[in-house]
Amino acid sequence: MTPSVLIVGGGPVGMTLASELTRYGVGVRIVDQAAQRTDKSKAMVLWSRTLELLDRGGTQGAASFVDAGFKVEGVTFVAGNEVVGRVAMDAIPSVHAYALAIPQSETERLLEERLVEQGLTVERSTQATSFTMGADGVEATLQRADGTQETVWADWLVGCDGAHSAVRHALDMPFAGETLLSDWFLADVHMTGYPRTDTDASIHWHSDGVLLIFPIQAGRYRIIGDLPYTDAKTAPVPTLEQVQALVDRRGPAGTTLFDPVWLSGFRINGRKVAAYRQGRAFLAGDAAHVHSPAGGQGMNTGMQDAVNLAWKLALVVHGRAEEALLDSYSSERSAVGDEVLKAAERLTSVATLKNPVAQGVRNAVGRLLLGLPSVSHGVADTMSEVAIHYANSPLNGPSAREGVRPGERVPPVAGQVPVGAGVAPQFALFAEPSAAIDDIVTEFGDLVEADVRPALHAGTISLVRPDGYLACSAAKPEAIAAYLARIATHADRAPVAKRAQHA
Repeated sequence: MTPSVLIVGGGPVGMTLASELTRYGVGVRIVDQAAQRTDKSKAMVLWSRTLELLDRGGTQGAASFVDAGFKVEGVTFVAGNEVVGRVAMDAIPSVHAYALAIPQSETERLLEERLVEQGLTVERSTQATSFTMGADGVEATLQRADGTQETVWADWLVGCDGAHSAVRHALDMPFAGETLLSDWFLADVHMTGYPRTDTDASIHWHSDGVLLIFPIQAGRYRIIGDLPYTDAKTAPVPTLEQVQALVDRRGPAGTTLFDPVWLSGFRINGRKVAAYRQGRAFLAGDAAHVHSPAGGQGMNTGMQDAVNLAWKLALVVHGRAEEALLDSYSSERSAVGDEVLKAAERLTSVATLKNPVAQGVRNAVGRLLLGLPSVSHGVADTMSEVAIHYANSPLNGPSAREGVRPGERVPPVAGQVPVGAGVAPQFALFAEPSAAIDDIVTEFGDLVEADVRPALHAGTISLVRPDGYLACSAAKPEAIAAYLARIATHADRAPVAKRAQHA
């Protein structure tokens, strides 16, 4: 059977997309040139918003990830021996009010298990070597490790194949940006003598540079810091002794590092494509954007790219929405990519200030601002990605005067089935019962959940997208019906839609 979607790249982004599309009944084929999933910790955190979205799929939702991870409850900022401030995670307005420390190897394992549960397997040791784009699909050549080749046809192509994306190169999409002139090190090590609770990360601002200590589990930590730039082709890999010396100088006194799990050197790239779609092809994750690891946003942003694209692509593949819906993917996620890139650059610049006067100002301002609950909570919401929204989305409809605005996240309610959790990508209606609301459900049953949820605000009807963001809100049902008629494949298809158009 010809797959509707060919996904190139079997990492967290590709597997998230494959799982979402499969759940929605879309034919998928996912290939990856690596022989096996990663065994490295790499991306080390799942943020609140990503966990909320994972709750929508699989038999256990996000529970299996939470069980395999380690909850981080706060981030402490330190300058020298003085605590500048602390950002607590428990105030995040989410059912997952914490950062989940979990090695990427575990994230990939659990995503792969979810795919197997859905009857799909990542085709490993399989490289996509060429692509021919057509008006109604793409022809791709796949080559396996034994040298055999296969030509396949897919209606849609998605490149989730990382910073060196073969799909992006084939589409000749410029990856604009730069590589920062600094070397960085990464160390996953065991450590004793950490003066803070194991459930807190810490960021140490030092005159030499920055040191970040992030707990992976009790007694094991991820340590990241900057180093003077070398003219070597790649950043040098540090020894355990070198990392210990840097921790002794920049970090908490009295710590002892031992039993390293992974030591690596890297350089920071800040790059992004201008658009995430070209005809029948899309980019997601690192294939579309790479940036500083400051804030730990990379993998999470990519997985959320996948969720955003999946419900739209599924509606189009199943003929329930016009193809124009897909244009909103690039519009929405490119804007998010821009913000993540800018935020990561700002965090990196602030953390690596070298001028003593600038460092003093940073420390003083940080102490002042982080002491304000509103600022501290705002930082936590931004880090956890619950603050991500689509204020300028072309999908935003009318807005009632109260409550959440179109494009903003509607927080999931504990104990309530998450919006978008079913086997079809459907919008959810939050409204007080009425015959007019029943009419909307009847006429747009392929787009709207059968069960209407309690109103978010008295006298207001809210329509929430399958990914949990508000599409529109209004006092009158005609406005909601008109919005759905615009999304649907055949706008002039039902009495409710006609009434809405003439209202």
